[in-house]
Amino acid sequence: MKDEVFGLFPTPVLRAPGTLDARLVEGLVQHFSARATQANPESGQLSHTALLDPNDSPLLVEAAMAITPKVVDMGALIFGQRLDWAIKEMWVNILEPGGMQAQHIHANSFVSGIVYLTPSHPGSQTVFMKSSTGTDFVFKNAGSDVASTPFNAERWVSPAPAPGDLLLFPSYLMHAVPHNQGERRMTMAFNAIPNRLESWGYRVDFG
Repeated sequence: MKDEVFGLFPTPVLRAPGTLDARLVEGLVQHFSARATQANPESGQLSHTALLDPNDSPLLVEAAMAITPKVVDMGALIFGQRLDWAIKEMWVNILEPGGMQAQHIHANSFVSGIVYLTPSHPGSQTVFMKSSTGTDFVFKNAGSDVASTPFNAERWVSPAPAPGDLLLFPSYLMHAVPHNQGERRMTMAFNAIPNRLESWGYRVDFG
């Protein structure tokens, strides 16, 4: 009989190409290019808009309508049930050449996402990292002759995105953007929560 390898308890990352069409992407770029004025303390070449409610702009309303069904799909992977989800906040990031985004997580949410509004240089794609805490072995086997596998890798580079592509991930998942080696990189990020979570009669309502 053939040996089997089981990938236990995987972390889902959902990629949905072309979630926003070219017309909507161009509208978001035009509308928010001059509104991302909040400097990032980690990088002088990275700036953000204020946190935005999806109802702040017809463009965001349209974007949220396209994104939310994908968030419901992602929520079903995480919680095993198709719940009602809401995007609680959105913001636009502008990463100028040479800028970077330090590793971080998103607090007070369950699903987070990135919509790519401009092309990204191959060396500046979103990178996800394994948490530094947990039950990992203290000793490592590393070096140029060591193969990277799903079971020993400490980072994962997301696929090359096109404008309008969506990437969803659990909000606790550490991620970053390396130094931008290309042109201005523009993305829209967001956080989402379900309407409620329930476990054998214990229920928490959100919103």
